[in-house]
Amino acid sequence: MTDAEKRSRVVWWVVTLVVAGCVIFSNQLGPLAKFPEALVLPLTDPMNTGMRWFVDTFGWFFKAIAWLIDWPILLAKTVLHEIPWSAALLLVTYTAWRAGGMGLAVFSAISIIYMASFGYWSQSINSFALVVISIPLAVIIGFALGTWGFISDRAYRIIMPMLDLLQTIPAFAYLLPILLLFGFGTTVGLVASVLYAFPPMVRNTIVGLRGVSAEIIESGLMSGATPWQLFWSVRVPTARRQILLGVNQATMASLSMVIIASIIGGTNDIGWEVLSMMRKAQFGESLLAGIVIALMAMTLDRITWGFAMRSQTVGTADNEPGWRGWIICLIAALTVTVLGQWIGFLSEWPDSWVLNPAPSMNAALEWVFVEYRTFLEAMKTAAFFFVMLPIKVGFSQAISPFTWGFAMTPTVVAIYIGLVLSGAAFLAWQERAGLANALVIAALVLYSGLTGTPWIAIVVIFAALSWQAGGPKLAMWTAAGLAFLLLTGIWEPSLLSIYLCGVGVLLAFTIGSAIGIWASESDKVSAVVRPVIDTLQTMPLFVILIPFVMIFKIGEFTALLAIITYAIVPAIRYTEHGLRNLPETVIEAATAIGTTPSQRLLQVKLPLAVPTIMLGLNQTIMFGISMLVITALVGTNDLGQQIYIGLGDGDFGVGMIAGIGMAIIAMISDRITQNFSGNFQKRLGIKLDDTL
Repeated sequence: MTDAEKRSRVVWWVVTLVVAGCVIFSNQLGPLAKFPEALVLPLTDPMNTGMRWFVDTFGWFFKAIAWLIDWPILLAKTVLHEIPWSAALLLVTYTAWRAGGMGLAVFSAISIIYMASFGYWSQSINSFALVVISIPLAVIIGFALGTWGFISDRAYRIIMPMLDLLQTIPAFAYLLPILLLFGFGTTVGLVASVLYAFPPMVRNTIVGLRGVSAEIIESGLMSGATPWQLFWSVRVPTARRQILLGVNQATMASLSMVIIASIIGGTNDIGWEVLSMMRKAQFGESLLAGIVIALMAMTLDRITWGFAMRSQTVGTADNEPGWRGWIICLIAALTVTVLGQWIGFLSEWPDSWVLNPAPSMNAALEWVFVEYRTFLEAMKTAAFFFVMLPIKVGFSQAISPFTWGFAMTPTVVAIYIGLVLSGAAFLAWQERAGLANALVIAALVLYSGLTGTPWIAIVVIFAALSWQAGGPKLAMWTAAGLAFLLLTGIWEPSLLSIYLCGVGVLLAFTIGSAIGIWASESDKVSAVVRPVIDTLQTMPLFVILIPFVMIFKIGEFTALLAIITYAIVPAIRYTEHGLRNLPETVIEAATAIGTTPSQRLLQVKLPLAVPTIMLGLNQTIMFGISMLVITALVGTNDLGQQIYIGLGDGDFGVGMIAGIGMAIIAMISDRITQNFSGNFQKRLGIKLDDTL
C-alpha cells in the first residue's frame, strides 16, 4: 500500500467518524446542524437594485440593439416564407445527400414532408428563421473568442471559467436579465440562443487550433509563411474538422435554446405551439409538434456532422457533381417555385392533405390510463414511499406502520445498525476499506435523509470526495461552492435538487449502462436503441414531460421519470461506445487464452471501458441537472422552482442566485467525476477518444 493510499484511508475513517457523530448528536449540534438564518447574506435586494440601475442607465442601448436585431429576423422570416415547401424539400434533400448520402437525404425529405403534412410548416419556418440568424452569430463570436484563447494564455484563463459558468447555469436563469434588458419578443430568443450556443464553438476552436502538430507548423515556417498566412493557411485548414464539429454543436445548442426562449417570446413558432398544447393538456397535439422539433434538430445535426466528417477530404471526388450540382439544385428549386404560381400544391400544402392523428392518440392515452390505472398508481406509490421518501427524509421519518408495515423502534434501529456494521466488517476483511467506509456513510445519510443530515456532515463528505478526486485545490473549491449555497440561503432547495437529481441519475445510469452493455454485444439491439436515444436527446426537454404528466399527473414521481428518460441517453451512448472501441489486440489476446464471452465482458472489456463509462456518468449527471429546471413545471420545490419564481416575478436576484447555485452543483459534480475518470485512465494508461 502506497503512502497516498494510507493517507486516503485515514482521511475516510475520520470522515466516517465525523458523519456518524453529526448524525447521532444532530440535536445537540445547534448551528452546525441547521445553518443559522442570521448568517444568510441578503444578496437578492442589492442584486435587484443593481440590475434596476443598470437597466435604467443602459436600457436604451440594449433596446436599440433589439430594434436592430429585429430587422434581420424579419428579413429571414420573409425570405423563408416565400420559399414553398416543394423548393425547400429539394434544397434540404440535396444538401443532406451531399452531407451524408442517400440515407440522410431520405430522412431529411421525410422530415420536411412531416412538417408540411401535419400542418406545422409556418411555425417551423418561424423557428428556423431565428436559427438562421443565431447560428452565424454564435459561430463568429465563438471562433473569435476561441482564437483569442488560443493566442493568449491570459485570455484562456479568463474564457474557460466563463464557458463553464455559461454552460452550467440553467438557460431559464439568464433569460431573466435578457428580458429586463431587451424586452419581450423574438429578440429574447436570438440573444439567448447566441449566448447558449457560442461556448461549444469556443471550446472546439481552442482544441482544434491547439491540436495542430508541431511538424505542420514547422513546415509552414520553413515555406516562409507570415504569421497571418500561418494561421489562416495552415492552422485553420488543419483544425477544420474540429472547428466544424464546433459548428455542429453550436447549431444544436442554438436550436434548443430558441425553442426554450419561445416560451417567453410568445412568437408563433413551433416551441410556442408545443407549450400552448401542453397547457391545454392535449397530449397528441403537443407530441406531434414536439416531433417536429426533434426532426428539425436531427436533420440539422446530421447535415452539419456529415460536412464536418467530410472536411478531412481535400477537393472533390471525380464522381461528385461539385458546384454544378448546387447550381442544378438551385435551378430546380426556382423552377418549382415558379410552377407553384399555377400548380397550387407545389406552393402550399393543401388543407385536405393535412393529417391529424391527435384525437386518436389522446383516446389511446386515455384508454391506457383507465385500463392500467391500478397498476400505474401502485407503481407510483411504491416508488415514492419505498425509494424517494426515505432518501429525502430518511428511514427515521419515512418508515411507519402505515407505509412499511412496522415502526422504527429501538429494536429495528439496532438490527439496522448491526446489518450495516456486519457488511462494513466483511468488506474490511476482504480488504475493501473504501467500500466499507462508503457503506457506513451511505447508511448514516440514508437513516437521517438528505434534508435531515447536518450541513457540516454534507460539506465534509463532498470536500473529502473532492480531495480524493482532485487534491486540496478541488476540495477548497468545493467547500467554497457549498459555502455559497449556505450563505445565500438556498441550502434546502439545493439539497432537494441533489436528492431528486441523485435518485434520477442513479436509476438512469444503472438502467442505461445495462442497455449500453446489451447494445455493445448485439448489433440488432444497437440498431433499435440508437434512433430512440437520438430522438430523446434532440427532443426539447419540456416535451419529454408531456406523457408523464398526462399519465401520472404532477409531482416528484413525474419529475423523476422525466429526469431518468432524458439522463439515460449518455449512459447508454458512452457505455456502448466504450465497449465497442476497445483495442482489438486486447480482445484477441483474451479470446486466445480461452475466456468465455461473459469472462471477456466482466474481466476484460468492462475494466478497460471504465474511463469512458465514467464520462458517461459525468454526462448523465449534467443531463439530470439540466432537466431539473424543466421538472419545476410539475411542482418540485428545488432550485428549479426558485428560478421559475424569479422569472415569473421579475426578481433578478432570486432567479440568478438559484441559477448560480445549480451551476455550482453541476460544476462540482463535473470536476469530481472527470478527475476520478482521469485518475483511472492514468492507472490503465488509456487515452480516450474525445469524438463522442
